[in-house]
Formats: sequence, C-alpha cells, structure tokens
Amino acid sequence: MSIPQSRPEETPEGASQPPSPIRESTISTLLTHSSTSQNSVPKQTISHAEAALVQGNANIKILTENDCPDVVAYSWSKWKKWRALTIIFLVQISMNLNASLYANAQSGIVKEFHVSFMAAVSGAAVFLVMYAFGCELWAPWSEEFGRKLVLQASLFLVNAMCLPVALAKRTRSFAAILVGRAFGGLFSAGGSVTLGVVADMFTLPHQEKPLAFIVLSSVGGSIIGPIIGGFIEEGLDWTWAIWIQLIVGSFVQLLHLFLVPESRSSVLLDRHAKKLRKSKLNETEKNINVFGPTETMTWREYLVPKELWALWTRPFRMFATEPIVSILSTLSGFSDALIFMQIQSLGRVYRLWGFTTTQIGLAFIPIGIAYIIGYLLFLPVIGRNRRLRAEFPGKEHAQYESRLWWLLYTAPLLPIGLLIFAWTSTPEVHWVAPMFGCLLIGIANYTIYMTTIDYMVASYGPYSASATGGNGFARDFLAGCLTWAADPYYNAFSFSYGIQAANTVLAGISLILVAATFVIYIKGPSMRKRSPFAQSLRESITGTTEESLPEITERTV
Repeated sequence: MSIPQSRPEETPEGASQPPSPIRESTISTLLTHSSTSQNSVPKQTISHAEAALVQGNANIKILTENDCPDVVAYSWSKWKKWRALTIIFLVQISMNLNASLYANAQSGIVKEFHVSFMAAVSGAAVFLVMYAFGCELWAPWSEEFGRKLVLQASLFLVNAMCLPVALAKRTRSFAAILVGRAFGGLFSAGGSVTLGVVADMFTLPHQEKPLAFIVLSSVGGSIIGPIIGGFIEEGLDWTWAIWIQLIVGSFVQLLHLFLVPESRSSVLLDRHAKKLRKSKLNETEKNINVFGPTETMTWREYLVPKELWALWTRPFRMFATEPIVSILSTLSGFSDALIFMQIQSLGRVYRLWGFTTTQIGLAFIPIGIAYIIGYLLFLPVIGRNRRLRAEFPGKEHAQYESRLWWLLYTAPLLPIGLLIFAWTSTPEVHWVAPMFGCLLIGIANYTIYMTTIDYMVASYGPYSASATGGNGFARDFLAGCLTWAADPYYNAFSFSYGIQAANTVLAGISLILVAATFVIYIKGPSMRKRSPFAQSLRESITGTTEESLPEITERTV
C-alpha cells in the first residue's frame, strides 16, 4: 500500500529522511512523517500572514508545516482527532464487512442461478484478490488530492458496485455478481488511506495507540459479517446480505462526509495559501506569491508514468527480494487468510453438534472477543517498548527487534489454536472447546498484524510504505486465494478424522512461519545489513556516521 510522500519543500525541518523515495508514504507515515516538533505542535509566535510574507512579493513562498503549525491536523483538539478516528474505524469496518458478509449470500446464489458452490464462492474470492490490488492503486492519490476526496470516491464506487450484485436477481445475470464484486474490491481504498489519516493527525510519539485502534477495525470487520450474516441467511432473501452492505456503506460515507474534515497537510496548506492571497488582495489590492506545496503542480507532474510505476511496483519487489518482508508478510497473510477459510468451513465443524446457520454465525464471536483481548494486551506493550527504546537509545536490538518481543509469545498461539480447534472438532467434546481454539487464533492474528507493521516501519523508514504494502497485499491476496481453496481443500480430507487432519496440516504450516519469526528476532540485524533498502536508509539518515544513529533512529521510527 503505497502513497506518495510529501514534496521536499513540505518535509518538516525536524524530520530526517533519505532523499529518496521522494513521494512514498502510507502506513510508513505513521512513524516517519512528523510535524515540527515530535512531542507537540509548536506554538505560533507570529501570524500566518507574517510567516507567509516574510520574504516579500519578490520571491515565491511555498508554505510548510513549520510556517503554519496550527493549520495542519496535528493541531486539532483531542476530541476532534478521536471523533475522526472513530468514524475512520467505522469506514474500515464497512470495507471489511463487504468482504465477509457476501458469504451468507452464497447458498441463495447457488439456488437462484443454479451454479456450483465454487462459482458462488468466486464472488467472495475475487473481491479479496482485487481488494489487494485496489489498496495499492488507490494509495498514491490520497497524498496528492487529500484523504477525504479519495475516501469519498472509494466509498461511493464501492457502494455503487453493490447495485449490480443486489439487482442480479432481477436481471438474471450471475456474471453481474462477479463483475460487481470484482470492481467492488478494486474500488476499496482500505488501510492504505485510513491509516494515512492517523499519520496526518498524530505526531510520532502518539501514533502507536491510534494505529492499534485502526488495526482492530481492520481485523474486526471480517468477523462482523458472519456474526450478523447467519440471521440474514436464515430469515431473509440472499439479496439482503448485499443490501445491508450498501446501507452500512452509505451510512458511514455520510458520517465521513459531514464529520471528518480533510486531514492531509499539503491540501490544508494549499487551502490556507489561497486564503492568504485572497485576504491580502482584499486588504491591499496587491497580489502575493504565497502558495501551498502542491498548488503549482500541473497534471503532468501528478501523472508521471515512470514514477507511478516505480511507486506501485516497489511493494511487490520488496516482497520478492527482502526476507524480512516476505517472511513476516506471509505469516501475516496466512494468519488473516485462515479467518476467511474458517468463514467458508466453520459450518462443517459446528454442524457436528447440530448448529443452525444462525448459531454457526454466532460461533465467530470468540474470534471477535479475541481481537479485543489482543488489542487490550498490546496497549501496555506499546509503553514497554517506548521505555526500552528511551533507556537504550544506542542499542540496535532495543530500537528494532524489541518490537517483535510480544510476537514471540503470541505467534505460537496460531498453531496451538489450530491444533485445539482441529482435535476438539468432534461431538465427543463440548462445542466450547473449538471456540477456545478460535480465541487463541484471533489473539495471534491481531498481534501478528500489529507487530509486523511496527517492525517493518522501523526497519525500512520511508521505504516501509512498500514493506507494509507487501504485508497488506499478502493478507488480502492470500485470503482471496484460500477462500477459493477452502472447500476443495476440506473435501480432499473426506475420511475419518478428515477435518482434524486438514486443520493439523494448517497448524504445521503456521508453525514453520512462526519459527521463522524467531529467526528474524535473532538474525534481524544481520538481515538488515544485507538489505539494500535498509542500508540505503541507514546511510541516508546517518550520513555514514555511526554515532548519530541512535538519535535519528528514535526520531524516524
């Protein structure tokens, strides 16, 4: 998920970043983009007009955050920030609800159009696969045109794509369902933009808790669908699974439209520059050369094919060439994909106890509880890691690998949870036992997502947009692929104790990936030394001066 970085003139003086990539940012901005002060928005000592006109009319003045600190979103009140953050939370819930709620329409689609179950499942899988690409393709534009415009466009198009799916019953077109789902996924901006809003509002020392909150919405949205979907599937026509997506999507779009102002700094500075010019013209009837960071850019500068291509392809290149990115992203993607496999397969397990469709949906509640537990457990870990970095500013392990410390205890819950889920999936055992396995899987999934993002941002600095982009791509892409594979996979184990064997295989795969995280925790420093991206960051930040590393590292990660 890659979003273009601020222009060079826009970078605060207090931020130390390598000269390239110039226009890259997304989740990385959560920890690499900062305001004039790392701890608070500085007090303004002169008026905006004085700051803007200090050079006079002879030269062009490009406004920066240093000139107008009270204009950017860092200066918003705590209440205003968390109001916006809560609505962004709901936006992210809505996007993930679109991915998961469709599963409860599949049985109705099979009956309505006389297609195979695998054909109906394709509507869920294609949405996730296209969602993986959509996050990457939407990302750059929110930096140039603003978060609000891009999110509104995304929400509108996603909502519009619900119509051909919901109306397919009248048009008698199964193809309309697949087309609507595919474009619905492609039009979803996802975390690449919603997490960027966090970067806009919170300075570096205050970003981790808002980030943890938004990550909760990202994982939580995927299980709200099946929880409410059971009631819909059992009591309503299948089209209501789509209409409810449209209702929820329209509701959060209106909330976002009226209650969340634009937060992107360059857009706010552009608007402020226009106000300054208009005000000066009205007062003195003279024009002044004060402009925002992107006001003078032409469409040709916005649309540079070579630059956009490099921006969009870097996440995939890093995923293929960087062991840290590939291992952690695969672990994160596999963990998330398990949830979507369970959406397709949990019915097989709980029908052993005679669960109804509604009860099967409610069986996802333990995963939702697990996400909340994972979020609450991670909050004190944030404080622990901050204290460790402050106490040992010169130790590389404290600055980087300490961020994986909590993962060492929680990642093993993934294979453990899968094994419990597997070998308690029998009527001889109470049905609460596999739910306990799901609880452990959920805690692991939340922590894996949060810690892998945190570690990769720290390791790759301004390149972490691409690193975490690979993470997000892996989660959505693998979820889509395993959604397709879930039914054939479980059908292949159609023998006594087949379900147990199938989930044991998944536990074995996850165990290998979990073991790899321990390797990264131990060998991370040597792996970064062999990484051209990490070394480019290190040399750019330090100027090849080793002594200056601790201070800069603390500021840029």
